[in-house]
Amino acid sequence: MNLHIYAAGTTRILRQLRADHRTVAMILLVPSLLMVLLYFLYQDFPTAPGAPPLFDRVAVSMLGILPFVVMFLITSIAMQRERSSGTLERLLTTPMSKLDLLAGYATAFSLAAILQSLLACAVVFGALGLSTEGSPAWVLLIAVLGAVLGVAIGLLCSAFARTEFQAVQFMPVVVVPQLFLCGLLVPRNQMPDWLHAVSNVMPLSYAVDALSQISAAPSVTGQFFTDVAVVLAFTVAALCAAAATLRRRTP
Repeated sequence: MNLHIYAAGTTRILRQLRADHRTVAMILLVPSLLMVLLYFLYQDFPTAPGAPPLFDRVAVSMLGILPFVVMFLITSIAMQRERSSGTLERLLTTPMSKLDLLAGYATAFSLAAILQSLLACAVVFGALGLSTEGSPAWVLLIAVLGAVLGVAIGLLCSAFARTEFQAVQFMPVVVVPQLFLCGLLVPRNQMPDWLHAVSNVMPLSYAVDALSQISAAPSVTGQFFTDVAVVLAFTVAALCAAAATLRRRTP
């Protein structure tokens, strides 16, 4: 990697994002608005005496899931747009390497993801009154990691798509199974053994597991840090795989 080229590429992408007001609005506002919708959905839902409100149980997990989904979708489409417009091919004829390009994208969209997660956590913990046994700072950390993971996997999937429509088609293949098996709908320890084994190779499972631990315990455990390490490992692996599979020429 060339740090000067990487910094210039990151700045270029941030400028493009700033000029695209709709994309900025989607990145920053959609997770927060969906959390508000979830709050009103569960506001009057009855709960057993002594049990936490259903919103509290679901919202913690959604703070890791929604940023992941939004950033996956936006990143995969944005990268594919660079390819279809010919910008990607022109960039790769310069001294910019594939790793410079992908690292710039990952950094720019990760900065947007941090703002997204900060806003979502501020809305949920401030305006909507979400409470957890653990510190909200740990929830924010996992929300950011989930969003960055979405960026990395979005970049990887975009390398295999030839059009923006194909990039969107990866969502039901890559994202939806993770939503089903991450533990949000059914606890992972109650799944059939083969589904539990499949969930073990899906990174979103570890993000949701980490958030569940924060929700239930006042202090972090070794398992929490293991979950964080696994999410980080998946993120790095996805970025490396994206760099290895990125085509220099537009089909």
